[in-house]
Amino acid sequence: MARALGFDFGTTNTVLAMADGSATQSVAFNSAAGTADSMRTALSFMKDPGLGAAALKVEAGHAAIRQFIDNPGDCRFLQSIKTFAASALFQGTLIYAKRHSFEDLMEIFVRRLRAYAGEGWPSDVSRIVTGRPVHFAGANPDPALATERYNAALTRFGFPEIHYVYEPVAAAFYFAQHLKKDATVLVADFGGGTTDYSLIRFETLAGKLTASPIGHSGVGIAGDHFDFRMIDNIVSPAIGKGSYFKSFDKLLEMPSSYYANFGRWNQLSIFKTSREYADLKTLVRSSLEPEKLETFIDLVEHDEGYPLYQAVSATKMALSAEEEAEFHFPPLGKAGHRSVRRADFESWIAEDLARIEGALNDVLTTTNTSPNAIDKVFLTGGTSFVPAVRRIFTERFGQERIETGGELLSIAHGLALIGEREDIAQWTA
Repeated sequence: MARALGFDFGTTNTVLAMADGSATQSVAFNSAAGTADSMRTALSFMKDPGLGAAALKVEAGHAAIRQFIDNPGDCRFLQSIKTFAASALFQGTLIYAKRHSFEDLMEIFVRRLRAYAGEGWPSDVSRIVTGRPVHFAGANPDPALATERYNAALTRFGFPEIHYVYEPVAAAFYFAQHLKKDATVLVADFGGGTTDYSLIRFETLAGKLTASPIGHSGVGIAGDHFDFRMIDNIVSPAIGKGSYFKSFDKLLEMPSSYYANFGRWNQLSIFKTSREYADLKTLVRSSLEPEKLETFIDLVEHDEGYPLYQAVSATKMALSAEEEAEFHFPPLGKAGHRSVRRADFESWIAEDLARIEGALNDVLTTTNTSPNAIDKVFLTGGTSFVPAVRRIFTERFGQERIETGGELLSIAHGLALIGEREDIAQWTA
């Protein structure tokens, strides 16, 4: 039997798992930020005189976030690395004057995970099974390019075999271990950057679990988009979006491109050193609402991006349980203390919800499958807790057919279980 490592390289979080027969175990990581069985998909780089003139102190996960927050002006921070995997436009990024390709970044990230795992990192792995989305994030994603880049990075670790499995297929396999009878299963996997669906028929033949893929679909929208919608509707208007400034005898609206930087909290540190930011500061004098732009500038100058992200995430999580929740972010002044209704939040994400439901319609239509033909629906990923998302499925399939659990771990553990099977080729993408 193969000794397999399941590798769920996610947009937001990364999880690794090992399987031993029917049992699985997550690989634990011990970094400066503590011990965890999942790692934020993020990297930070900072010069450290103690390591030599050319050496950098590199951290991953929450340790990378902490290094960035503690040293905002001296630290280069990268997150959501996966979103660049399928983009032909991404040819690398400069980090302290040295160009790093996607493959370099992925390798560095995995090496940090191996260092954090210490003796817990498996030494006898014969194959690594890596998850991949049905549709990668980005405007024109190239899945073949993404696979090529993954291969280039993972080959550097000497794994004898590298396999790829659709992420919702891995989640389906994890859930299928608990099926009591043959079933047609729909898995909806909500990541940070993508929503993926997989429709599979599971059957037990001669005591062995078999599967027949029926169809897949996906869309490049998930939890990160919901966060940005909240920022765009709560925060951006309070710091000048939609306001006007004078240019000679004309009134012009503040460029919306300034506010796109809030879509990724770490972008504010890059924006801080840009020509665009310098231009923004000059508009304070001609703005009709200068106090809003001054608040914008204060947020950037004091590196408030991560605290803002935490405040938005807390409000979004609270709205999963309550009809109304408090948004609390003191650096925003009076605008940083307000109640947010779930109904308003759902109106902000309505366009995203429509595309998520559209991808669901696609997999049902292209496979000619009626909702009544589906026996189980498994929802995985943090965004599955959003009531408006869950309602898409309860209205279509009924609450009794929907199951959840292992939202962060199911894909990695499913990958590890698939990796130990002799018929792995049946499951690979």
